[in-house]
Amino acid sequence: MSQKPHILFLFSDTGGGHRSAAEAIIEAVHLQFGDAVTTEMVDVFKEYAPRPLNRMPDWYPYMVKAPHLWGASFRITDGRARARAITATIWPMAARAARRIIDNHPCDLVVTVHPFANSFILKALGPKHPPFITVVTDMVTTHALWFDQRADVICVPTETARQKAIEYHMPPEKVHVVGQPIAARYCVPSGSKAELRARLGWPQDKFIVLAVGGGEGMGPLAQTSRAIAEAGLDVALVVVAGRNERLKQSLEEFAWQIPAFIYGFTREMPDFMRAADVIVTKAGPGTIAEAVTAGLPVILYARLPGQEDGNVTFVRETGTGVWAPTPQRVVSTLTNWVKHPAERQKIVAACQRAACPDASNAIARLIGEQLHLTQPAA
Repeated sequence: MSQKPHILFLFSDTGGGHRSAAEAIIEAVHLQFGDAVTTEMVDVFKEYAPRPLNRMPDWYPYMVKAPHLWGASFRITDGRARARAITATIWPMAARAARRIIDNHPCDLVVTVHPFANSFILKALGPKHPPFITVVTDMVTTHALWFDQRADVICVPTETARQKAIEYHMPPEKVHVVGQPIAARYCVPSGSKAELRARLGWPQDKFIVLAVGGGEGMGPLAQTSRAIAEAGLDVALVVVAGRNERLKQSLEEFAWQIPAFIYGFTREMPDFMRAADVIVTKAGPGTIAEAVTAGLPVILYARLPGQEDGNVTFVRETGTGVWAPTPQRVVSTLTNWVKHPAERQKIVAACQRAACPDASNAIARLIGEQLHLTQPAA
């Protein structure tokens, strides 16, 4: 064990949000406590799960292409008793992997940002485990696998998620509403909208639509983008295809009727969001939180049944955007906001009210409390 407290972050690349959340918290920990701690990230599936489960991160983009099946499996397995049955059934297969994680990565505190890492690791650690913090990265529709009473701290993004945790018999004093952890770059603008557009080479005088589909370029991104281009609106379009190279190539070859900027995977999303006027996206929790923090109205065009259902609810109830599950409804919303700027401005104001830019720092402070750390003097 190192002299400095060592923090183990457990995640999986089944969707980009878990990795991003872990990285955002690690960033906040080091911003608050400097080099007083060391940190480490471990992908529980890719690095330790037995075959064939170690292929889950590779399968995920294909699995979610059957959304109704995914949603059905989410609903069938959700529930406290069912979650316990799942972990009990899988434990004989998972026990060796869980114990190897503990043996290979000794630490002073564990942070999990993936529901499958909770009960298995807690069981492997035993009753005298180091402080254990669960960071729930689903906004509203939180699966029962997130919640284990043996965790010392459970961080949730919304009050609705907190109520769900309490329904699953989590001690209320352990459950903290902190918001969705996002990187510091999303919380502090690196320039004005005009400055950012100038640097990016985007037009200054256009209403700019940012269309994204997560890190893997998922959802009907191409069809939606083409519908926007063919709607006759005075807009410019920025499309982020993520790691989906085939999608990026097809978008680049399309004969766009409006100014269009096509990107693959990029690290410039914080600036993209600050420079755009609206985002069209699937209902990923990280993207929603990042957009709301940037004051960027959200149009949700797709969601993964199950855990992303509640994200649509969140956007609707907070007034931070709309649910528009067809290209026609996306275009209709854009038309309204382009022709009636005051309508879009109401959404911007709602984003400012709903934003939780301090979420990552709040989690870092809870980590510091568990480790009895003090922040270095400024």
